[in-house]
This record gives sequence, C-alpha cells and structure tokens, in this order.
Amino acid sequence: MGEAPAFFLDELHKGVPNGFDLKSNGGETAIVVVGNKTYLIGGSTNESTFSIRVQTFDQSSGEWVYPTVLGTAPKPSKGFSAMLLNEDRILVIKKGSTPDDFAWFLEVDTQYVRQQKKILGTEVVAWSKGVRGKAEKPVVISGPSGVGKGTLISMLMKEFPSMFGFSVSHTTRAPRGMEKDGIHYHFTERSLMEKEIQDGKFLEFACVHGNLYGTSVEAVEVVADEGKRCILDIDVQGAGSVRASSLEAIFVFVCPPSMDELEKRLRARGTETEEQVLKRLRNAKVEIEQGQSSGIFDHILYNDDLKECYKSLKKLLGLDESTNAAPETAPKWVDLPVDHSLSKIDQKIVISSRTPELEKGSKDMFVLDVSSLKGGAPGRTRGLNIYATSPFLDGLNGIHELS
Repeated sequence: MGEAPAFFLDELHKGVPNGFDLKSNGGETAIVVVGNKTYLIGGSTNESTFSIRVQTFDQSSGEWVYPTVLGTAPKPSKGFSAMLLNEDRILVIKKGSTPDDFAWFLEVDTQYVRQQKKILGTEVVAWSKGVRGKAEKPVVISGPSGVGKGTLISMLMKEFPSMFGFSVSHTTRAPRGMEKDGIHYHFTERSLMEKEIQDGKFLEFACVHGNLYGTSVEAVEVVADEGKRCILDIDVQGAGSVRASSLEAIFVFVCPPSMDELEKRLRARGTETEEQVLKRLRNAKVEIEQGQSSGIFDHILYNDDLKECYKSLKKLLGLDESTNAAPETAPKWVDLPVDHSLSKIDQKIVISSRTPELEKGSKDMFVLDVSSLKGGAPGRTRGLNIYATSPFLDGLNGIHELS
C-alpha cells in the first residue's frame, strides 16, 4: 500500500490511452488500464539499460498494491513499449533486443494468475516470454513396468533423433555415482522445489522414499526451445497431474496383451526379486485399470507385437515414411526500430517508427500477429509471427506480409 507518484496521478486524471509511455526522473514508464486496475510498468535506469518492474494502482480504493510477481522477469534492455493485448494480459516489446527476447507478456488475469491468487492470497501478476513459431505437442507415455514403453521410446529416439527430446526431471535427493546435474536430474534443495511446486511451476511431482521428484514446466519448455518434441515417460498418477495442468499434450497408455504375458516379461528380465516382481504385478493391475478407465489418455496401445505397436505409435504421432526428420528452420528475423509506437488492429500489433528520419528512409513497418498464441505462464507464450508490411496500406484488410 502507499501513494502513487504525482506524475502518475496527473496522467490518470487526464485519461491517458492504454500503453501510454511516460518519461520520469526514474526512467521509462507505461500505463495500462485493465478494468478498475491500472498497471504501472516502470523501468528503473541502470546506466544505459532499463530494468522492468510492475506496480498496481486500485482505482476503486485509491491505493497502491504491490503484486507478487511470478515467472522470470525480462532482462534489462534499452527501453520498452507496452499495450493491453486482451483483458488478461499485457504485451511488452523490449527495445534493441535480440530476436529471441523481444516480446514478453505480463499476465494479469489468466487461469494461472487466478489460481495463484487463491493459493497465495495476494495480488498476482506473472511474466511469460513470447516465442516465435509453434511447438509440437509433448507426448506423455505411461504404462506398467515391463510393458515395453522404454523400448518404444528408444526406437522413436533412434529413428528421429532430431525430432524428440527428454525433459530432465528435478529431485531433492543427492547425486549418485557419476550422475551429473542437468543431465541425469536437476538436483535441487527441498525448500526451493516446494516453493516452485506452490508457484505452479511443476507439471507433476511425487514423494518417493522421502525425496521429491517431478517434471517442471521449464524442463519441457527447454526441449521445445531446441526445436524438439518433448517425451514424458511418467506413471499414471503423474499423467493425471499433467492432464490437469495447462500443458497441451498427447497422452498414450501402453498395455500388455495380458497379465500372464506381463509376468513372463518381468521374470525374463531377471533383475528383481520374487517380492519385487509380485509388487510390480500388483501395481500394474491398478495402473492398467486406471489407464483404461480414467479418461486421462487419448490413445491406448497394446504391445503384443513390438513392431506393430511401434508402427501404431508412429501413426498416431503423425509420423510416416514421408516425415521430414530435420527440425524446422527458425523464422526470419526483422530489425525493429528502437524508438517505436504500438497500435492494435484486431489480433495484429502494428509497430511503427517514431523517428521521422527513419520513416523517410524506410518503406516498411512491422506487424506482430498474436492470433495463434498458445501456452503462457509459468512457461513460454508461443505462436508469435512478425513480418514487415507497407505503411501505405490502411485497415485490417491492408495488412499483408511483404515478400
């Protein structure tokens, strides 16, 4: 709680438009109004860069509210522009940024933000990094021990090494033997992992022998950042947690042809004691019942014949003989003017230069298409498309990509 700066209140009384940029002694600031709340997105100066911070002014009470800011905030930049995208998020364009760091979203009323408000009991906003292009849906594969899902995954990875990748799980246990942090697991402190679980940063987690294990949203995003499709090999309980999350995925359950066949496979491995085999069989019966009747899974495969099961798996993932195993090339980047203004036409953001000299020397302005956004906090917001267009074309119908 507290008082708003005088310059801020003055501009509010003037009825400034959304995304209005201000210059103050402290740096660069944008005002964005969402309902009865006004978001002051301010840049504190540090030599030649701005560090972006967020404050909220509740117009109904006339009081400052300092929100809990979740997610990873944008790194300092040469400045920024901001505007209301929808009623649930604000678009922030960083000036002089790199192609993979120019667009950020400040979520103010998304499902994730509302959930965190209930959990934390405070005002919440959340940052999400904007990413150009789309990512293939992750694949969640579950099944009882001994069913052959590990073999199926290995076959996929071998045939399509550039298309698929594994997320690296987190754990609070200590490394064993030759295990390396970031490769075998992300080894972390329990208090930190518990905090991140509370902040909604984990898709699924479980406590095993007193240690926490889990799959973070970031671990899945990192695979997508590499241009690969993430595979999650998790149990039915974990798959249920992922299904309940905001992650859009394909859920596959692998069944044995029969319990007798599963027992034969488990015993043939020769790696477990009799007690362990019986325990795995008991667990498998429960998992199979859940896998077939829970509604979690989109597809159920029966691994009677490995080659046929693998063929079915590839078919449901859209892989065939003509599939191009090479990753997609990154979208072409365009150099945005450092000093620019933003305007919105439907689901397209027009980025125009504010500098007369640049306007005279350039035949282009730029359009950021936000009509196909997917994801969001606590992960990335994907689906951005940016291209150059002519400043002489008016209206929505006049916005066309230049070849």
